[in-house]
Amino acid sequence: MSTSPTRALDHPEREEIRLEAVLHALSDPMRLQVVRFLAELGEGEGAACSAIELAISKSTTTHHFRVLREAGVISQVYQGTAKMNALRRGDLDALFPGLLESVLSADAAQRQRA
Repeated sequence: MSTSPTRALDHPEREEIRLEAVLHALSDPMRLQVVRFLAELGEGEGAACSAIELAISKSTTTHHFRVLREAGVISQVYQGTAKMNALRRGDLDALFPGLLESVLSADAAQRQRA
């Protein structure tokens, strides 16, 4: 009996996550929408890419998820054919205390004003 190889995606280790990469990843409205969606899930919960509706093409969506993953903002794992996404809140809070909550609060306030 053979098993199919696991498709693994590269993620930075916690100590490799850089503030400037996180800030860059969070600076785009589409990526911020993904982070907001994942932050609203329960702790440790994930969502498939297809569950997060973005008004952009599939290839552009893939790019935004890759930027978030490579910056260390989200983790992605394959579950069957779907990529499951989860916010790396624990890593971000440990490295940059209060940053994620501040960004999400500022985003909510800005959306409230609009």
